[in-house]
Amino acid sequence: MINLTNLIFTFTMFALFICTNQRTTAQEISDTSEPLREEAINIFIDGERLDMNYVREQIPYANFVRDTRDADVYVRESNQSTGSGGRTYTYVFEGQEDYLNMNDTLSISTSPDDTTNEIRESRTNMLKIGLMRYVARTPLYTEIKISSAEGAQRPEVEAVDKWNNWVFELQTRPRYSAEDRVKSLSMSNSIEVSKITPAIKVEIDVRHSTSTSKYTFDDDTFEATRNSFSFDNLLVFSLSDHWSVGSKFDFTRSTFSNYDSKFELIPSLEYNIYPYAESTHRQLRVLYGIGVSMNNYTDTTIYFKIKENLIQHQLQIAYRVQEKWGYANLSLEGSNYMHDFSKSRIEISASLNVRITRGLSVNLSSSYARIRDQLSLPKGEASEQDVYLDLRELATAYDFSSSIGLTYTFGSIYNNVVNPRFGSGGGGRRF
Repeated sequence: MINLTNLIFTFTMFALFICTNQRTTAQEISDTSEPLREEAINIFIDGERLDMNYVREQIPYANFVRDTRDADVYVRESNQSTGSGGRTYTYVFEGQEDYLNMNDTLSISTSPDDTTNEIRESRTNMLKIGLMRYVARTPLYTEIKISSAEGAQRPEVEAVDKWNNWVFELQTRPRYSAEDRVKSLSMSNSIEVSKITPAIKVEIDVRHSTSTSKYTFDDDTFEATRNSFSFDNLLVFSLSDHWSVGSKFDFTRSTFSNYDSKFELIPSLEYNIYPYAESTHRQLRVLYGIGVSMNNYTDTTIYFKIKENLIQHQLQIAYRVQEKWGYANLSLEGSNYMHDFSKSRIEISASLNVRITRGLSVNLSSSYARIRDQLSLPKGEASEQDVYLDLRELATAYDFSSSIGLTYTFGSIYNNVVNPRFGSGGGGRRF
């Protein structure tokens, strides 16, 4: 019988032998194809979900490095959703070393109808455009050819938006799952309507979900149904580069949270320390709102209420920044009911991604909520069926989660080569 350990060792040594003997050939190829690369700009791209294989293929006149300190140009990509349901991608180009103080900011928007390939092409084309001013200072400028799209011409008639910036999205999602002892059928539907302009923001979100579950225990079959319906509205007006005023109006019905009906109306005022135009790079927003909540409960609550009207207020502080060293998000929210300040909730969440040194980065995320405002909890103990099928909100004093991750890479500072054989590299899916 073949010893598995010996087989693995033999295969490993064979692979190392092949790699070692390929070094000379690879070096010879590099020596004949890399002269111009010695004069190419080194760039570091800081973005999310970029198809780097495609980017490297489309931009052969640059070296892609793995550390910001090795870069001639640092490129930061950020994005946020648009009113149409697409996204706006913003690129900040920062020159370093010989290109110091050569900075630029460019943006491009995609539509919700764009395919993944169209979005990939648009993002890569914007990278090309932004890099031209740097490439023009290298010997590789002679290989650059600039041309316009075929048939491009100045439009004779200005486009008219017949929908006047209104966007509609409909969605339905049935789901069925089955195990030996548990079977579940659920249906969720939603309608989203929005209008977003520099002056106004309107969002309407209607959602309905229902699920029926059956489980068998000791030859007995139990069946339970969970329903929810929500109608959420947000209206915001821009007052200046830093101030906004708005209000949300929400209606909720939920068997899980014991609401036969719940109306909330909360007018709010928001101040952003930084201009809203810089929101893709940094934000520090403070929001305060005060309003009314009118609750009708399905069952009598632990406070012996079947309905009640409450005044509540809330304060939110949110901070986000994205820089060369990484990014940080921090949010803090506090709320309480005015009739009893002990009925309150405090939530804090944070995420941080920091490049510690060359090739080493650490990412942390954590959230904590201190919960003292579960006024809708029904009287009585939850049954095994309620707990097992998650049919009812349970009493809790807090909710906490946390994670930490470390990433370390080392080796060549360049990563220009594209080799798609056997799937993606670097720990990604192979097939």
